[in-house]
This record gives sequence, structure tokens and C-alpha cells, in this order.
Amino acid sequence: MTSGDTLSEASGGPVADVKAVVLVAHGGKSVSTAPTSAVQPAVLRMVPVAWAIKKALRGSEALVLRPRFEIQGWNGEQASPAGDLERALDVIAGSFGPVPVVLVGHSMGARAALRAAGHPAVTAVAGLAPWLPLGEPVSQLAGRRVLLAHGTADRITSPQETWAYAGRAREVAEVAVIEVRDGEHTMLRRAALWHEIAADFCRLALHLPTDPTDVSAAVAWHPGDPPRAVL
Repeated sequence: MTSGDTLSEASGGPVADVKAVVLVAHGGKSVSTAPTSAVQPAVLRMVPVAWAIKKALRGSEALVLRPRFEIQGWNGEQASPAGDLERALDVIAGSFGPVPVVLVGHSMGARAALRAAGHPAVTAVAGLAPWLPLGEPVSQLAGRRVLLAHGTADRITSPQETWAYAGRAREVAEVAVIEVRDGEHTMLRRAALWHEIAADFCRLALHLPTDPTDVSAAVAWHPGDPPRAVL
């Protein structure tokens, strides 16, 4: 996996001080062996998401990285980006020891993040407008905090498949589910809300205080709450 940030640039300080890591994973295509590019739209879309998370975690000694997958496609059973994330998690564990890692992914990157969430370093995972075909595994989410957020106007990936995945995932984990009204796949419409969802989830996952807002309440779902929050 190539990186959009060096460790020192991403942390804003010495990497020796890292107490937690957030990986922000970009989207891609169902099938493609073309190499990724730093300027492709799916990669660039994660820049403001990562910056919103960095701002929210400022002062917490958390390292926010925006890595780039080697190739653009998922490619069936190869699940190429999931393997990339797992290798990156091995590197993080070897570099920083047992620090908590939060995964935040969009679209194909969300599918990869949820697949890779079984890595022992991962404590929480968020999928934004995720690509979750029927039959995606959920057992790897046991013991993790999970967030799934999908827009009602998404025509690229299916909100209904996300809700179905959430129902199965709740058999093994606490899963916050957010329905973003009029949200489309690129998350450009109502972008500030998408960024706030990602940032608040990371603060919650790393046990940092959040302001009492509708967003912070939605990401902190508990059994007995409504199945999904509508924002």
C-alpha cells in the first residue's frame, strides 16, 4: 500500500508520540487492475474527510493516515484492498506496538475496512456509503465498535444492503447506523455532515469527549435505541 501521507506529515509531530492511529480508506471499482493515482477522484475525496478527523483529534496524539491502495479494483475473491489494509495494519502494529486503530472507509474502501476489522489492532471501523453486497461476512466485527452511514439518494451502492448488513452485524457487535437524508454516493452533498459523522465517530472510538449534538448521539448507538438515526 502506498501512502498519501508520510508518518511525520500525518501526525503533525514526532511519530514516537503516537497513541492511536486512524486509517482513512478511499473508494475504487468492482473490477480493475489499474494502479491508483493520487489525483483520482475517489482518492481526493478522502482528503477533507481525513482533515476533519485530524482537526477533531488534535492534541490527542492520534496519527491520521490516508493510505492509497495499490490498484483500483476489488477483483472478486482477490479482495485486493482488504489485503492492502491488512498489510498496513501489520506495519502499524510493528511500528507502534498495541495502539488502537480506527478504520474509516468510503465505498469500496468501506468494504475493505470492514473486512480487515478482524485484525487484532483494530478497535473500531466506520463505513461511509459502503459497498456491502449480500453475503458479506460479519463475524470479524466481534468486539469492535462499528458505524455504517448511507445516503438515501445513493445510486452507486445500496442503502438497503447496508441496512441488511447492519442487522446481521448486530448479532456480534454494537453497530450505529445513520441514514443521511438526500446524501449521494460522493458525499459532496451535505459534505459537512459526512465529515462530522466521521470525526465524531473517531473521537468516540478513542474515548474522547464529544459535544452533545444529534451527530454525536447517532454515532453512539446502544442496544434499545432505534435501528438507525436519520440526519
